[in-house]
Amino acid sequence: MRSHTGFHSLREETAVSLPVTGDLPDWLRGSLIRNGPGAFSFPDGSGVDHWFDGLAMLYRFTFDPGGGGRSGSGGRSGGDAVHYRNRFLRTDAYEAARTGEFEGGFATGETTLRSRLAGFLTAPYDNANIVAERVGDRYVALTESPRGVEFDPNTLATTGHVDREGDAPSGQLSCAHFKRDPATGALLTVDTAFGRTSRYHVTAWTPGGGRRHVATVSTEKPAYMHSFALTPRYVVLTEFPLRLDPSRFLKPGRQPAFIEQFEWEPDRGTRIVVVDRTTGAVVAEPVTDAVFGFHHVNAFERDGGTEIVFDLETVPDATTIDSLYLENVRAGEMGAIVGRIDRFTVDLGSSVGAGRYGGADATVSRETVFDGGTALPTSSPARWCRRHRYVYAMGMDTPVTEWARRVVKVDAETGTARAFDDGGDYFGEPLFVPRPEGDAEDEGVVVTVALDADDGRSRLLVLDGETLAERARATLPHAAPFDFHGRYFPELRAAPDE
Repeated sequence: MRSHTGFHSLREETAVSLPVTGDLPDWLRGSLIRNGPGAFSFPDGSGVDHWFDGLAMLYRFTFDPGGGGRSGSGGRSGGDAVHYRNRFLRTDAYEAARTGEFEGGFATGETTLRSRLAGFLTAPYDNANIVAERVGDRYVALTESPRGVEFDPNTLATTGHVDREGDAPSGQLSCAHFKRDPATGALLTVDTAFGRTSRYHVTAWTPGGGRRHVATVSTEKPAYMHSFALTPRYVVLTEFPLRLDPSRFLKPGRQPAFIEQFEWEPDRGTRIVVVDRTTGAVVAEPVTDAVFGFHHVNAFERDGGTEIVFDLETVPDATTIDSLYLENVRAGEMGAIVGRIDRFTVDLGSSVGAGRYGGADATVSRETVFDGGTALPTSSPARWCRRHRYVYAMGMDTPVTEWARRVVKVDAETGTARAFDDGGDYFGEPLFVPRPEGDAEDEGVVVTVALDADDGRSRLLVLDGETLAERARATLPHAAPFDFHGRYFPELRAAPDE
């Protein structure tokens, strides 16, 4: 059986300037850095079982309008260029896989008591293949371990580990997605500390890189949470009923991979925990129906802060994780990964305005914004923590038997969507880059990577943010495996000699 092109191993590292077909906006001069699995096996080395365990590879796309005529750029004289580089993170996990000693990860292999204790206490898992962030003045690749990997944003060379420094508490598991407050520059995250009473620790990095404690929430059995929601006043945790008994880790003998320790307990429902960012108090914790999800789109407050609204991509249960084992996705068996955009509204009740906390009368409601099939939804960073209208996502067929064949722009007010499906057979996460000083929410561009399976190459596409019409494309020298997430960094610009 022929393996799916998007799940092959790319072992080539390169740096090249690519000519652009079309025209880049003159203001688009920063860099897109994407992160995701680069290889799933090495010759004479180890292999992994799950898409989430692929060895981390960074991809940098530096936009250079008018840079195609520079010496050595390889572009058309006077035209635009995109300077491209890809590179593996040189982590402990990478070295173990390369030398045939990779024992296990998120969903691969088995673990011993010794390896579990080492992973929690001395050498947390460092295959940071999910996203890249700027923490203070450092650029860090992140995963669901509280151990980031720092890299040079220009060369993508690995420069060391970034652990949770300072006195603020941490844990053994982390939300891979940090949330940045655009008003303050604070970068918040949630770590889970396993114990007899487990705890979620909310911490924040200041723009200068310092770290402080925001809040701690106790839980009977910690849930698997990949992301969370943030508003100007609140942190919102969605405690799905995919739960873990941490005492299992201390039992002797070999055990299945990490994610297989979690159990789906739908009778618990989904607890929505609202935490005051200033006092650290739990304002409300209403429970809604059992649901699962990876990615929060955005959150905001309304009615004077008495209501919290957040959009979340949901799936009915946690079987989506099982559907992403490589043997399934390579065979095209992807029936459980398609999501829909749901809007949750938390009415804080008497916990706001009455001067007391507890939120016993708080309620949560849920409505579907778009059920046409989505994956990896995002919103404009200019709208983070504010009311948003548009959501950009990979578009999936329903029922799904293939990878995303389009990019969709969802209007959260009307529930309608616009689609783009040219330039490749399969599409990755779309990111909206707002035009500086732009007025409209969708004034800017959408950047995404598409894979042409027949040509065996990937393309970077730049789409108009309003219409999704193609504005520019650049073709990579190879096919990039399906990755996870990207960030646009406006400060990372082309060097004069590129």
